Amino acid sequence: MGIAWSVLLCVGAGQAYAQTPPVPEVPAQPAVVPHIIFSRDWPSAGVPKVTFEVDRNGRGTYIGAQALPAVRGAATSPAAQPFSRTFSVSATTADRISALAQQAGHFNVNCASKAKNIADTGSKTLSYAGPDGAGSCTYNYSEDRAVTELAALLQGIMETMDTGRELDRLHRYDRLGLDDAMASLAQEVSDGRALELGTIAPSLHSIAADTEVMLRVRTRAAALLKLIPPDAATR
Repeated sequence: MGIAWSVLLCVGAGQAYAQTPPVPEVPAQPAVVPHIIFSRDWPSAGVPKVTFEVDRNGRGTYIGAQALPAVRGAATSPAAQPFSRTFSVSATTADRISALAQQAGHFNVNCASKAKNIADTGSKTLSYAGPDGAGSCTYNYSEDRAVTELAALLQGIMETMDTGRELDRLHRYDRLGLDDAMASLAQEVSDGRALELGTIAPSLHSIAADTEVMLRVRTRAAALLKLIPPDAATR
């Protein structure tokens, strides 16, 4: 009898163990990729409000609203046209952005200048978030070299992307206007002011391949495409 009870207890314990539901696995949280956000609020700018985010891998998003020209005789100005673009920058630029953010203490500083009578160039905010912490600072004008250099770099990329949107508009509605616009872009590139042409590569490819566009415009577009680093074209 004792042996029988032992067998039954063992069987019962085995069944209870077998019926115990497994403990669900907690999914691993994805690692936070370090990223910075540059935002600007400047009513008199062509793009009054912008949010420009780029991560350590060089991938980012540019969100804003393009100011539209006033219509003659209209009682009110037309509403701004919102846009959102994803992009990738070269590894060299991604490294430079990261280095400047680090030099600026990941923006855990008071980066606004205390100087008086500074021209208003819009309220600007630089923010950082990553596994090693977060920071943010807001300014109109800053005397911090890393802050000003980083802002200039990011705004240079934004201006190139703004040019890309204008090229798309002209390509669709005013192909003759592409001549001046492309000549201006080529000069900006030569002067070092137009940065990261890879962000507008699709626009340049479209123009270069369009036989309905003037030959010299297509030639300029093709020449600019050759300046894009290979890593920027595949990121």
